[in-house]
Order: sequence, then C-alpha cells, then structure tokens
Amino acid sequence: MNMQSTAALSSSTAQGVAGGTSDSGSSTAVEQPAGSDNVTNDTGAGGDGAADEVAQPSSGHSNNTTNGHDVKHNGFATNNNGSNNVGTVDGENNRENNSSGYSGIHLDKSNQEIIRLIGQYLQDVGLEKSVKTLMQESNCYLEHPSATKFREHVLVGDWNKADADLKDLEPLIDNGKSSTIITEMKFILLEQKYLEHLDDGNPLDALHVLRSELTPLQHNISRVHQLSSYMMCATNHDLYQRAKWEGKGITSRALVMERLQTFMPPSVMMSPRRLRTLLQQAVELQSQDCPFHDMAWETNLQTVSLLTDHCCSTDGFPMQTIQVLSDHCDEVWFCKFSPDGLKLATGSKDSTVIIWDVDPYKLTLKNRRVLDGQAQLNVSFVSWSPDSKLILVGGTEDSHELFIWNVDDGKLVVKFSQSLDDSLACGTFSRDGNHFVCGGQKGQLYLCDLNGTLIDSWEGVRVNSVAFRADNKTILAADNHYRIRGYNFDNPRSDFDILREPHPIMTFSINSADRLALLNVSNQGLHLWDIEDKCLVRRFQGIRQSNFAIHSCFGGVNESFVASGSEDKVVYIWHLKREEPLAKLIGHTKTVNCVSWNPVYPSLLASASDDATVRIWGPKPTGSNATTESDDCSSSSSSSSWNMT
Repeated sequence: MNMQSTAALSSSTAQGVAGGTSDSGSSTAVEQPAGSDNVTNDTGAGGDGAADEVAQPSSGHSNNTTNGHDVKHNGFATNNNGSNNVGTVDGENNRENNSSGYSGIHLDKSNQEIIRLIGQYLQDVGLEKSVKTLMQESNCYLEHPSATKFREHVLVGDWNKADADLKDLEPLIDNGKSSTIITEMKFILLEQKYLEHLDDGNPLDALHVLRSELTPLQHNISRVHQLSSYMMCATNHDLYQRAKWEGKGITSRALVMERLQTFMPPSVMMSPRRLRTLLQQAVELQSQDCPFHDMAWETNLQTVSLLTDHCCSTDGFPMQTIQVLSDHCDEVWFCKFSPDGLKLATGSKDSTVIIWDVDPYKLTLKNRRVLDGQAQLNVSFVSWSPDSKLILVGGTEDSHELFIWNVDDGKLVVKFSQSLDDSLACGTFSRDGNHFVCGGQKGQLYLCDLNGTLIDSWEGVRVNSVAFRADNKTILAADNHYRIRGYNFDNPRSDFDILREPHPIMTFSINSADRLALLNVSNQGLHLWDIEDKCLVRRFQGIRQSNFAIHSCFGGVNESFVASGSEDKVVYIWHLKREEPLAKLIGHTKTVNCVSWNPVYPSLLASASDDATVRIWGPKPTGSNATTESDDCSSSSSSSSWNMT
C-alpha cells in the first residue's frame, strides 16, 4: 500500500472529521442496461411484472392490483398522486418486447413468489441462463430493474453509478418515507469506497471521501473516526488486519451487497439466500416436531434429505421388555449401568449387590457375581467409578457405613465409617475418580479419598442426594430446605444456593454436560433445571410420586431423553424438550424405584422395582422375532422416531 502522503494528511484528516466540511460531488447519469426498453419514465399505467394486465382503478380506489398484488407491495411503488415512480416496469410493454417467450401463464401471488425464490437460488449457483429463461417464460421479475442495476454497479465497484441507483431506489424503500435506511445504505457504500481507495494507495481520494462524503452524513460518528485511523496503516496487510476487511475485490463487494440487501423490501430485492433460509427453517421445524429426535447431530440442509420429511428411526428405541432379572429376593431399590456400558449393578433390600455383564450384541445380561457378606445393609444406592472398576455402595438413613468394592475380583476395597451416629444414605465418586463424597439425614457431608481417608467435612448438612460437578471441586447436595446448594472444599471454603423448590427434593441427577439437573420432587414429579442459568426449564408430566425416593436419569443418544420410575408401576420416557411422555413402559407389578439408561448402548434401559425384579428394556423385535411382550409398551406417538449411532 502506498502511504507516502499519510503523515502530511493526518492533521488535515482530523480537522475534516471534526469540522464536517462537505464538497458537492457531481452525479453520474445512470446507464441503461441492455433491454432497458423494459424501463419507462412515463407516468402511465405501470405494471408489477406479473403475468396479468394492469387494470386502471376507478377514482374510488387507491391501489392497482395484478394477480392479486398491491402494486406498491411488489416492488413497483406508486406515488401519492397515483403515478408510477421512475424505474417501474411496464408489464404490457414487457410482453411485447419478449413476445417470443411469453407463455400466457397467469400466476397468482404465491406462485410469483415461488418463481422469484427459485430464480434467486439459480442465480446464486451461477445458472444465469436458466434464470433468464425462467423469468422470461413466467413473465416474472427476479427483482426491481433499478435493484439489478444497483447490484451490478456495486459488484464492479462503480460507486458513482451505485449512488445514483440508490437515489432511484429511495422511493421504493420504506415507500419513499424519510428514514435513516438510505443514510445507512449510503454509509455502507462510502465505507467500501473509502477502503478501496486506501487499498489502491490513493490517500488523497480516500481523504476526500472521508471529509466530503462520509462526514457530512452525520451518521455513525464513532465508525467515521475509526475509519480515519486506517489512514495510518503502513501496509495493505495492516489495513486488512485492523479493518477486518477482505481487501478490494469481488469478495468484499459481495459482502457489502449482502448487507445492503437486508435493507431492501423483499418486493424490490429479496434478502440473501432466501430459499435456503426457508428450507432450513422447515428442517428445524420438522426436527422439533419429531418426538424421538435424538439431537446427537446437527439437523441442517447438509445432513438431511429435502425429498422426504424428517423422521428418526425407532428401530433401536428401548420400548420392549427383553429380559427380566429375578435373582434378588426382595425389593430392588437401585440399578446403574457402568460408564463403559458393559456392566449393570443392582442393589436390593435383601442386602446384596449383583453385578451383571452386558452383551451389547445380543442385548442380554448375565449374572457375574453377588457382593454381600460384610455389607449387611439394605442397599439404597450404588455409584460407579469413572473407570467402571469400583462401586460405592450405601444403605438407608440409619446406615453409618459405606463400602467400595472391586467389581472385577469381587473384593472389598474400603469400608468407611466415621461415627455410629452418622447417616450415610447417599454418595458418589468425583468425575476424575480420585474422591468420593457421602452424606445423609443426620447432618454430615464427608469428602474422602479412595482409601477411605477423610479429607474434609461439612457439619450440619442434612442431604438426600449428592453429585459432583465436572470441575471435580464443587459438590451439589439436595437438603431438607427444598434446595440444592453447592459446596466447595477449597481454601477458602464456600457454599451457595443453586436452586430452590417449594417441595422436598427426594433425588436428583446431573447430565454429562454438567448443565442440566433432573429432580424428583415430592408430590410434584419430575422437574428439569438449568443449573447455570438457575431456572426451571420443564415440568415433565405423568409420573406419580409421593414421599418415596425415585431415581430418574438422562439417556438415549446424546442424552436427548429422560426416564423415571413411578409409584403407578410404569416407566416413563420423555423427550428432553417436551413435557408429555412419549412412551410408557408397562410390565412391573409394583413401584418402580430406579431407572438407568446405558450410556454407551442407548438401546438398553434398566428399571428396578419393589416387585423384586429388574427389567431390561430394548428394541421391539421385528418379523418372526415378535412376541407378546410387545404389549408391555404403550407409546404416546405411533409415528415416533429414533436414531441409533
């Protein structure tokens, strides 16, 4: 970039910007493009470019209509005295000049708009001949002729002609009413003109634009000052960096044209890529209406077919009882799949924990071992370590002990107890697997390492349920004050409210993204909270819950769904974005206490019940494999969909 005169001009620039001096520029006559016989300056009957002839209104009517169009709404505005503006298109003359291509087709308003959308898309992909043929055969116009000239002059950088075109377009923008739109559009043109002069190494011309054209507009003064600072750029590269600009050429001019298009009424010039925008909106709406949509992948024009409606497949959705595990001899209070998806732990009132191996191909489970003996407690919760090798096992409110087992060899690793007066009825591993936290109804919250060594404690905290956040420092605990609070044991220690409910929070869980909390609330059911924004997102409908601890879960592909047990013996499944259940899984004969969705194989869902069984839910069998078990599931939508990975 040639900046030889930069230093000499800097003081003059500052004075010009501050003083707002203006030189009157000469205007350049607008060239008539090829085929300009379609443009008339007469004030006779104007057309809107539609196929029908324009009827002259009676003295009692103010608007001309063509194919149901109000002329002023189709880009060819009418002055207050009823005459047409300069640049309006005479539809009758156009038929005469293009008589060889006139099809005689009469298009209504909707069809005209569809033709224009298609024409714009063809133009965007470079099929100019197809655009010309389409417009000629349909007798429609892609955009107002003045807008077409304006586009051409902007893209070639003929700023004087573009400015003259803008004056022609002014009556068509906002119906000719005075507004800041034209000023803003003129500012955008002059900004590009100024930058191109700098890019060409013409600081004097750039200074003239700045002082005599941009500053007198008295628009966006802060931007004018910013533009003036670019005259100090030593190189073109420096200019591109500071201005965040592509440089002189078709790329930056096309971006300028896109900005200018947004100010135009759609009857004059459509907004950029309008057809693609409409199609993307349609795809998004179909995704929202798809009750089993998994949200694991972004739904857009590149990932779906436009030839069919969007509908996720239901082939892998867990709607069917595929196995009933009946090895426990009393109520089963808890079940949890391991993080690697290959094991399931079930805990029961019979004081045992059973570890089950998962066959992900046959979708069956097999009893690996029973953990009992030293742990003489009614098992109310189980937590897996992140590596799927250890489980933390605890009991009910009157239990003062916790146990950590190695599931591979079945050996007891840690037996933790601080006081006979403790209640250790909830606990969990940290997400990095280096610590665990536990607590209960008698007012202690303990942080320990994997050897069972107490690291720190928080006195007076009576909790029903705990969870670690992803930072491995913050512990969330649901307490007796109907709230979830955060506790940080770092120095200095801190505690703070996360959320509060009007009724007791029996249990809760956090999704893997560490953003959403799923709460089972006494006499209220299942609530979804955003723990970052601290707001209630959704109240899921359907389940029955009084004062019993029911454990719900996130699950499915990308955790797009939630599931919960219920006191009415049913397993409910909801889409994360909908309140009404999309499926009710029927089969248990007593209260369903806990559900767990396999985090790796989302076709598997487990549920534990007071009927002493654990049910494994999987895909419905097809063809000859179908059984009467299909009656075990009741879905709220026969056209539901599901997408497996």
